Amino acid sequence: MFDDGLVLEGGGMRGVYTAGVLEYFMEKDRYFSYVIGVSAGACNAASYISRQPGRNKAVMIDYVRHPDYISFRNLVQKRELFGMDLIFDQIPNKLVPFDFQAFHAAKERFVIGTTDCLTGQPVYFEKNESPQDVLTIVRASSSVPFMAPPVTYKGYQLMDGGVSDPIPLRKALADGVEKPVIILTKHKGYRKKPMRFSRPARYFYKEFLGLIHALEMHWQQYNELLTEIEKLEGEGRVFIIRPSADTKVGNAERNPEKLEQLYNQGYADAQQSYHAMEKWLEATAVKTH
Repeated sequence: MFDDGLVLEGGGMRGVYTAGVLEYFMEKDRYFSYVIGVSAGACNAASYISRQPGRNKAVMIDYVRHPDYISFRNLVQKRELFGMDLIFDQIPNKLVPFDFQAFHAAKERFVIGTTDCLTGQPVYFEKNESPQDVLTIVRASSSVPFMAPPVTYKGYQLMDGGVSDPIPLRKALADGVEKPVIILTKHKGYRKKPMRFSRPARYFYKEFLGLIHALEMHWQQYNELLTEIEKLEGEGRVFIIRPSADTKVGNAERNPEKLEQLYNQGYADAQQSYHAMEKWLEATAVKTH
C-alpha cells in the first residue's frame, strides 16, 4: 500500500504544464511514494524522481527550436515528427545530462505505461525492474502514433502509453495507492472528439490490429476516464491539478513563448493548490488510519 501517489497524464508538448507543477513540487521537496506516468508524463516524472530541478524546462522549451526536435524533415526522412534520437539519446546522455545514479537510488516506486501494438493493451514497466533501460522504456511510452515508430523491447512492439491508458489512475489504485494526486494537461470540462484518422491508421498500422482498435476507441475511453475522475474528485477521493485556463498549446507545439506560458501556469497552479493538496492528503490519511 502507498499513502500517496502521483498520476501523470501525457499530452505531448502540453506536458510542459506538468513540468511546471513538478518544478514547484521539487522546490517544496515534495516527493510521492508512488509515481505513474505515460508519454510526456513519464518523461517529466523521470527528471522529478532523479531530483533535477530545471531539467524538464530545459529539455522541453530550450531545445524546442532545435532543427531536429520537431520537424517535417524528421517525418519525411525517419517517419517521426519528433527527433527521438535527439530527445532520448543526445539530450539525456550529452546535452542536458540525466542523473542516472540519483534516479537509480531514488526510493520512489515509478511505473511507466506503454501500449502493446499487437494487443492494444497497456504494458507497464517498473523502475526497479530495469533501471538501466529507463530511456528505452520512456521512449516507447512517448512514441506517439503517426509521429514516431514503435520501439522493440523485451519481445514487445511498444508505442505511446497514453493510447491504451491515457490517465493511469486505475493502475495506481490497483497497485494500492490510497490518495492519488492527478496532474491533467487539459482544462476542466475538456472532452475528446472521435478519431479523424481511422483510415490512415488502418493503412499505416495494418499489422497492429490491437493498436488500431485502441486508437479508434481512445476518445471514448479518455472521456469515460475523465467522467470517472471528476466523480471521484467530487467525492473527495482524488485531488486534481489541471490547467486553470486553456492556453491553446498543441501536442507538437513549437512556440517557446506559448510553452513558457503553459509551464508558468503549471508552476502557479501547483503553488496555488499546494496547501489544499497537503490538507487533503493529511485529512485522508487520518480517515484511513
